[in-house]
Amino acid sequence: MCGVFGWATPRPLPGDLLERGLERLAHRGPDGRGGWRGRTARGGEIALGHTRLAMVDAAGGAQPLWSHDRRFVVSFNGEIYNDGELRETLIAHGRRFLTRSDTEVLVEAWRTWGEGCLARLRGMFAFALYDTLTERLVLARDPFGKKPLFLADVMGGVAFASEVAPLLALPGVERRLNAAALGDYLFRRYVPGPESLFQGVRKLPPGSVAVFEKSALTYRRYYVPPLAETRPRAMSLGQAVEAFRPALEQAVALRLRAEAPAGLYLSGGLDSSVVAALMARRCGRLQSFAAGFDEAAYSEAAHAARVAAQLGVDHQALIVTVEDFARHWPAAVRHRGAPVSEASDIPMLMLSMAARERVKAVLTGEGADELLAGYPKHRVERWSAYYHALVPPGLHRRTVDPLVRRLPYGARRLKIASRALGVGDPAERGRLWFANGDAATVGGLTGRPLRHPRAEASSLLSPLRQIMLADQMGWLPDNLLERGDRMLMAAGIEGRAPFMDTGLAALTATFPDRLLFDRRGGKAILRAAATDLLDPRTLNRRKVGFRTPVGDWFRGALKPILRELIGPGDAGVRKLLDGAAMDRMLEAHLARRCDHTDMLWTLANLELFLREYGLEVEQDAWAQAA
Repeated sequence: MCGVFGWATPRPLPGDLLERGLERLAHRGPDGRGGWRGRTARGGEIALGHTRLAMVDAAGGAQPLWSHDRRFVVSFNGEIYNDGELRETLIAHGRRFLTRSDTEVLVEAWRTWGEGCLARLRGMFAFALYDTLTERLVLARDPFGKKPLFLADVMGGVAFASEVAPLLALPGVERRLNAAALGDYLFRRYVPGPESLFQGVRKLPPGSVAVFEKSALTYRRYYVPPLAETRPRAMSLGQAVEAFRPALEQAVALRLRAEAPAGLYLSGGLDSSVVAALMARRCGRLQSFAAGFDEAAYSEAAHAARVAAQLGVDHQALIVTVEDFARHWPAAVRHRGAPVSEASDIPMLMLSMAARERVKAVLTGEGADELLAGYPKHRVERWSAYYHALVPPGLHRRTVDPLVRRLPYGARRLKIASRALGVGDPAERGRLWFANGDAATVGGLTGRPLRHPRAEASSLLSPLRQIMLADQMGWLPDNLLERGDRMLMAAGIEGRAPFMDTGLAALTATFPDRLLFDRRGGKAILRAAATDLLDPRTLNRRKVGFRTPVGDWFRGALKPILRELIGPGDAGVRKLLDGAAMDRMLEAHLARRCDHTDMLWTLANLELFLREYGLEVEQDAWAQAA
């Protein structure tokens, strides 16, 4: 797990830009740093830089890494978990190896299979590989986007980096807000790829490869989640469990391959508890870590401690106070390179700083909900077609939704469900489930209608599978996995997600919708597969999620900070948005008339982002975006 940075340009860039950029990625790779700058036959420049977090072959895996014949050079961020098996196959093909590094396996796999090697890799990665013979630069990102790669146009060429910060020092990359992405950010709390909030900086999409050759950059998608193209197979619950359990065990076992110590982030929920139980069977001494709060209604620390005790795990709990939260908030925005989408990012950053004292990698339960229908919205979507047959979306909007909106302050989940059910198209409805509000709410802040590109629907997929696919292609890479990468790597610690295994994704895509649920909700197959691993209390516990008390804190200890960030004054957000609408939203939340936690969080983080990165906000930003 590391940081990569570099460029390919028609002419050399000046000065020590490579070294300065790597300094901004030092947190991602505290164990080493290296760089190489070379010239092309036409006088152009190739630069590859790397900061290293050493997990395997600490002595021989320094980067940029050259192939034994000096044809290929690569800067690689990530882990290839099946590198041992690939190495044996490649040796049988006559390939030579000088190190035990998985990076060298990548190089020889590319030499042997070209782009086809990407489908053979089980792991997480973003890399830049340069072929000195053909003068082609290849940029690639793993199937689900666990590892990031940002791109920018520089002097007629392309620059790339694991985070945005190194790119901002390059010629032609300005610190300007991408106002065209602002509406999507306000609606979703994050910016869907390939856009970012920086003008001129974009994300390489997950499962994609880009090739820079002869001053042209071309893109191809080599992977789409299997759910998009796989029809469910007829099977029983027992047959599904029989296939799922060994596949999950293998995914966990692969992610325990390392020479450095690995631990676990344990929430006490089903997903991480199952991973903990499988790890405990393989690890002689397992260390787990959890974050909690003094506010018992939001804290899962006690549940995590109970699971750890049952499994005999060495457990550490971090209790996050509001003072801790406020102190680390700006740093989280700075490391995210974007507004922090979820308040839980800050406890995750703090937990990573504590865990780094004991381990260099942690396994997490990320991805189980998206693969196995674990969110409450998935239960609603299972029956949405039947509901709309009785109550068409138009009738729902006119009759049901107005009544639901009048429900008390605490009926938040029901209001979200009602808002979504007012839309008939599952692809369009998918945007609303995790949204801050409807388009009218965002339009009231921006003073203009919110428009999205029309989502692509598939008549071959059930409404449930369309929503799950949208989660896998958007919510995961652009929010949850991005959060995990930034908050963990800010502390120089690696995160590994067994549920985000491509083999597991291919298997779960074959499961019929009906098998994903039981009387307790989604993830029925995971529960059934874990009956011998966990006690009934953990198996049957209601999904809570990693929540924070930030809505209550906004009315208490964080109220002065919130008012300073978005209240009257010279805040940048008030140059972009309707200040009166923001004030009404804030006062309604403080008076407990409405729960505007998510939108207030979104606005406060936008302001912090503008300040942390020194982005100038121009009064005509919206006009420029149009």
